[in-house]
Amino acid sequence: MALCSSSISSELKCCCFDNLRGKNPSFNEPNQFLRIGDCYSNKGRVQVQASSQLSGHLEGSFMEKKRLQEPPSHGKLEFVRTLLIDNYDSYTYNIYQELSTINGVPPVVVRNDEWTWRDICRYLYEENAFDNIVISPGPGSPACPEDIGICLRVLLECWDVPILGVCLGHQALGYVHGADIVHAPETVHGRLSEIEHNGDRLFHDIPSGQNSGFKVVRYHSLIIDADSLPKELIPIAWSNSADGFSYLGTLQSGEIPDAYESQSRQKILLSDISTQIKNGSYRHSIYSNRMRREVLMGIMHSTRPHYGVQFHPESIATCYGSKILRNFREITEDYWKRLRSPFVKERNVHYTGAESLLLREITRTSRSVNNSDELGREALRPRQLFCDLGDRRFGIQHSRRFEIQRSGIGVKCLKLTWRKFDHLASTVGGARNIFCELFGNNKAENTFWLDSSSTEKGRARFSFMGGKGGSLWKQVTFRLSDQSDVKFTSGGHLLIEDAEGSIERAYLEEGFFDFLDKELLSFHHEKKDYEGLPFDFYGGYIGYIGYNLKVECGASSNHHKSRTPDACFFFADNVVVIDHLYDDVYILSLNEENTPMSTWLDATEQKLIGLRASSTRQLEEQNLHAPTVSRNKSAFISEVSREDYVNNVENCLKYIKDGESYELCLTTQLRKRIGEIDSLGLYLHLREKNPAPYAAWLSFSKEDLCICCSSPERFLRLDKNDLLEAKPIKGTIARGSTPEEDEQLKLQLQYSEKDQAENLMIVDLLRNDLGCVCEPGSVHVPNLMDVESYATVHTMVSTICGKKHSNVSAVNCVRVAFPGGSMTGAPKLRSMEILESIESCSRGIYSGSIGYFSYNRTFDLNIVIRTVVIHEGEASIGAGGAIVALSNPEDEYEEMILKSSASAKAVMYFD
Repeated sequence: MALCSSSISSELKCCCFDNLRGKNPSFNEPNQFLRIGDCYSNKGRVQVQASSQLSGHLEGSFMEKKRLQEPPSHGKLEFVRTLLIDNYDSYTYNIYQELSTINGVPPVVVRNDEWTWRDICRYLYEENAFDNIVISPGPGSPACPEDIGICLRVLLECWDVPILGVCLGHQALGYVHGADIVHAPETVHGRLSEIEHNGDRLFHDIPSGQNSGFKVVRYHSLIIDADSLPKELIPIAWSNSADGFSYLGTLQSGEIPDAYESQSRQKILLSDISTQIKNGSYRHSIYSNRMRREVLMGIMHSTRPHYGVQFHPESIATCYGSKILRNFREITEDYWKRLRSPFVKERNVHYTGAESLLLREITRTSRSVNNSDELGREALRPRQLFCDLGDRRFGIQHSRRFEIQRSGIGVKCLKLTWRKFDHLASTVGGARNIFCELFGNNKAENTFWLDSSSTEKGRARFSFMGGKGGSLWKQVTFRLSDQSDVKFTSGGHLLIEDAEGSIERAYLEEGFFDFLDKELLSFHHEKKDYEGLPFDFYGGYIGYIGYNLKVECGASSNHHKSRTPDACFFFADNVVVIDHLYDDVYILSLNEENTPMSTWLDATEQKLIGLRASSTRQLEEQNLHAPTVSRNKSAFISEVSREDYVNNVENCLKYIKDGESYELCLTTQLRKRIGEIDSLGLYLHLREKNPAPYAAWLSFSKEDLCICCSSPERFLRLDKNDLLEAKPIKGTIARGSTPEEDEQLKLQLQYSEKDQAENLMIVDLLRNDLGCVCEPGSVHVPNLMDVESYATVHTMVSTICGKKHSNVSAVNCVRVAFPGGSMTGAPKLRSMEILESIESCSRGIYSGSIGYFSYNRTFDLNIVIRTVVIHEGEASIGAGGAIVALSNPEDEYEEMILKSSASAKAVMYFD
């Protein structure tokens, strides 16, 4: 990644550790660092020490004696225990997933400021808890203390532990030994490069060179300056700075990511390299023949088991990425095999230090459920540990479900009854007519419609609709506390109104997601109630989550307060469902056990049977006319001018060049004052002109709020089989006016290197988010960079799936992944921080999610795009696009206008 400052000095040096002293330390003056929001500044002098200067400090140390006290061995490790240090990146859990499978046990993930140096020493040297360390990618630079945290000291002092640094970790390995970090000749994010290597063990059985099939994904704007590489560090891999491939371009050449086919290649044996190192000829040949024209992609330490790779082996599109991580496991095994045989035998039976560490991490929750020895032993299972370690960042308590159900406090025993009407939908006018007849009265106030209005090619199958009523119905409205421009600690105001109009208010110290999690965990139900239903929503919460709830998901603050509530949901106990595949209609009613059944099923059945296609409402008939825009009507006004938006794009590009982000999803708001408007008519018109698989209508009358959404993008879904699915969209182009032009534009999008880079970065981000909560090895990408066509645009869509771990709740799956990565960029936390400083207003509902949380703990949520929000006499539309290194500012402005045009035209017609 890159430096915090806008300009980079080739002599930038940094060392954070006052207690490290060597002979003749050198001092250099760095550029000033200015973090986003003035988080910190570094204007002082900094110290650098090379490894040769530290040798005296480490020789004879406790660490050395502890590690070398055992004799050589020929045993093989049954599993390898990795400490994975997370530099606040959005790809760390992709590494986690890979290592979980390769190592035989999940790694322990800690952020770079989570453990003290004392913690590191205790777990590594006193408890022998880990066999190796992996240092993750991340935003920023190793020269910035807040970007790299404890990692520099780990690289300096843990000389006797195998370490692999990835991207930022790779740069840290070079930087800590005195190499310079400089801008790369070209910023490369989400693109592939061919790699040539020297045959080192890290690249064992991996081909090398041009047309070899070894292509890797790169996400970086900084590199190690090869000419400044100290003698302790050996270059082992390179890439030509001029090459660059898109993912689909790689597939066209017949190469498959992570292909393990054996290919013949010339190998340079490590023993031969060692001989050349001793006589100095190796480094001379490297620098004279290669390093001055190629970018350094891999290094190793000459005497320590430390390695670094600039590229991302964990990316979905990297070839041989898993093989590299497997080779690192084998390097680790051989390293310890040579040093300590008895320990290898002992640790294959027990988890030793790692066991005690992980037990302490999870017993906080297990004690509150059951103090039995059996539960304690259960907690030690690797798959159990995985879930806890992945969730600690969000304070997830796995025992909460059992605590609620054992106590009986607030538990609701729900009973579902339902009826099915075969092939009824089309005979009564379809979904549109059903909604208007059943729920369209009184301006459709307090109604919902999750509307699969675009069902072609199996994009969506079911629509759910309903309104106010029923004994369990309620509306919950949540607003965050006023804490603009300060560190957010969570908390906000909740208002609950039931069907009788009774209102309850509460302050939620732990926030809305915590409330929703407790609500869903309090429901008790019988699976037999919904056996035979082909969908996953049987009643529960339907509504939206606003973008500002990101502060409950790791973001530091909201600079701008939302004009609308930050979350608003109905608890829907009566629901009509339409199966668009078979044309069936279902009606569902939810009640508490031992309460009288509602008459709603009987009444609704009679209304459905009485409907006819010819009974279309007058409201619908007026929407069949072609839209016309009056010249006298005021247009939408953007929060920022064209010039300002272009300047914002240029600011994003600067952050990307300096390594603060790979991709920034810049947005703005367009607003228009409106008079009395037919909001439902607007939505019906919008769904006709721009049908979408994840469209939605929501009306909250008490908030003077209507949402008309025609989103084509699924954020996240959890089905009854605990399968998670995300379908991010990155890459959009307008439809053509003729079939020939339309096909040409579709192909233009399909093979756009920029759009493929955008999509790949977000796919890797969503793989990471799912990797936090899914079983190891279960995250996969069945569809990568497919192009889907809609009424006005072509879009590039990918699908990411995984098996949810059994101990993670539905709500916490959402909390880990929210907001959707396609609306933030990557790395997510740093990108949101940057965007918060650039954008001039709150996104509000836009960029959030609309959908349901079923009482049986399934959910399906969209990404709120292509949406009109009507609130207190104003219509607003959010729009934007992903900014990457290849972006053109003027083109980005035009893309933003394109994305808002269909929604804006619909409003102009109805106002």
